[in-house]
Amino acid sequence: MPIAPGQALPNATLYEFIEEETPGCAVGPNGFEVSDMIKGKKLVIFGLPGAYTPTCSVKHVPSYVAMAEQIKAKGVDEIWCVSVNDAFVMGQWGKEQGARGKVRMLGDGNAAFSKAIDLTLDLTGRGMGIRSNRYAMIVNNGVVEKLFVEQPGKFEVSNAENILAALA
Repeated sequence: MPIAPGQALPNATLYEFIEEETPGCAVGPNGFEVSDMIKGKKLVIFGLPGAYTPTCSVKHVPSYVAMAEQIKAKGVDEIWCVSVNDAFVMGQWGKEQGARGKVRMLGDGNAAFSKAIDLTLDLTGRGMGIRSNRYAMIVNNGVVEKLFVEQPGKFEVSNAENILAALA
């Protein structure tokens, strides 16, 4: 069963490409434990099948980049984009999408997080392997408050507009 409202997020390691060295973060891919990243924060997490794919690049990520300030004005500390790609790909894609400072682009290269929340999509028949399902969730201090999972091939409930309305 996929994760549901009222349940705590499981731990997994997500990877983020860091462009500028800061205390505790080297330039390049850095691994972060979900359990550490969620403490005391209100988050919007959206998952999608893959970087550079049409709906993800033209609609999904751009909706969150465009509405990041409005979403954060509703008390959201961070917005995460999670995809079954490596941190290098997510970093470059985020740069091209203008996500820096708006949306954290987190790689789930082995689908560990996606599997742990049971929101995977099997695209092996298309040569893409196991991917993340398309979804969005509101998480408060590690507990899922609201979850919106798309039906296969759809993009109707996981966009930033729907999340903004759900935050009201």
